[in-house]
Amino acid sequence: MEVILTCFGAGAFRADRVGFEEAFCAPLCRTRCEPQDRLQMAAALSCRWCGRFGRSVASAAPRSASKAGALEALRGTGAPGASLLGRQKNPRSLAPVASSRPAAGGAHHRPLVARAGASGCPSPPRALRSLVPHPGLTVPRRRHQVWTVDFKGWFRTADGQRQEPLTVREAKSRYLLEIRLLPQQSDHAVRRVLTRLFRRHGLPSAIRVDNGAPFGGKGALGLSRLSLWWLRLGIRVEFTRRARPGDNAAHEQLHRCYKAEVLAPPAGHRHAQQRRTDRWRYDYNHRRPHEALGQKPPGRTYRASTRPWPQTLPALRYPKNWLQRRVRPHGDIKWQGRLRFVGRAFVGQTLGLKTLTPHGWAAVHLGPLLIGELHAKDAAGMRPARWQRLPHHPLKL
Repeated sequence: MEVILTCFGAGAFRADRVGFEEAFCAPLCRTRCEPQDRLQMAAALSCRWCGRFGRSVASAAPRSASKAGALEALRGTGAPGASLLGRQKNPRSLAPVASSRPAAGGAHHRPLVARAGASGCPSPPRALRSLVPHPGLTVPRRRHQVWTVDFKGWFRTADGQRQEPLTVREAKSRYLLEIRLLPQQSDHAVRRVLTRLFRRHGLPSAIRVDNGAPFGGKGALGLSRLSLWWLRLGIRVEFTRRARPGDNAAHEQLHRCYKAEVLAPPAGHRHAQQRRTDRWRYDYNHRRPHEALGQKPPGRTYRASTRPWPQTLPALRYPKNWLQRRVRPHGDIKWQGRLRFVGRAFVGQTLGLKTLTPHGWAAVHLGPLLIGELHAKDAAGMRPARWQRLPHHPLKL
């Protein structure tokens, strides 16, 4: 691994696939037959790196040779990103070039390679699954149309205890509903805080969160038990794009102010830090002017939501010709005589199965939301659905 970091450079990991193969994969392939090669790298490690970029070691050298002429011609065109293509087969030469354009990746260069007459590297096949149109991010036009919820980065108080600040904000009025210091980022702790807020302020139309736990999960549509609870309450869940904190920029700016004005330095223990936080939140809501509100504090424009907290969750209703299955404690349901795993986030929920063919497959719904498909030929569980961001429905920032 030290050889990789030294010869290839950390910035070159974002180089395009073709450049990687030309400069790195082919020399590694030769190490099988030439132990005296300069890299002196194990063949197993070369297989690992070539496979990571969608290529087998055996086919790396022939493909590279077939593209050499087209890539060399492309370098002289002056097209954007062309300087990354067709470099000499020397790992050292690729690192400074890739670091100068770190955002340029294989998807950026594939059209250039195709126009030059060389076929791009095929993308690895993806499993077939249902695509659900992503609702995008709502631009709040009225109060309680969107709440933003997030965890600020953890810190330690003077007694050495770790603190996880949960922050909740009403997007339209900029009113800071809560900052609660929690010992950990758990579903139970967040649910307890939000239940108190729902009872006091009412329900919002949507909640915007990132994809991390406990807000998001790894199953169908990235849902967790917490976000599933919001859906059952009639609250739409808006997930920001992964690794894009700018999708929730106003909330991140709130975290920056909180860190600079309250956490430098932190208090002696959690209760003292919470008292300091509550004083700062009152000042933020009722004294600090906001430019977006005409230099008025958020407390002057804030009003409670008109949607009350329900005593019980609304029942899930399905058409009469659909099958209904209750998810068991281990996250599975029974369909066609076999247990099928659908996800632990759905434990205790009643799902609707719309059978499309007598013995073929069925669409799995949670209320009106499609969460996956069940296929009779699959030995495992449900094929989970995933969000699809459509070109005609971009994110509204």
